[in-house]
Amino acid sequence: MDKKTIDLIKKNLEAEKERLEKELASFSRKDSTIENNYKSEFPEFGDKEDENAAEVADYSDRLSIEHTLEVQLRDVVKALESIKNGTYGICKYCKQPIEEKRLEARPTSSSCVACKKKLQGE
Repeated sequence: MDKKTIDLIKKNLEAEKERLEKELASFSRKDSTIENNYKSEFPEFGDKEDENAAEVADYSDRLSIEHTLEVQLRDVVKALESIKNGTYGICKYCKQPIEEKRLEARPTSSSCVACKKKLQGE
């Protein structure tokens, strides 16, 4: 893969990292003990029963969204680290280059299509 393509992918990954961090910060706070981990804030709507039920429902939704965004953020960080280390685009299973079209479509991929299919039993 040429340097121009890697630079473009890196730029896109950095923008995605920033977007994910902003979205997480909108409803949670960064965990100082675990890297790239966030803790959702429990909302306070009031003391009435229906307000308490809404708090629990909202908090449950936040936890689910938080988990999804954290997984995406960790994948982006791993991809950026592999670019920095010079290992980007190499399948972690067979150590062969990952197809450029796959990386353009899913820049956080860490496996080639053939290995991914094997893992999924296809």
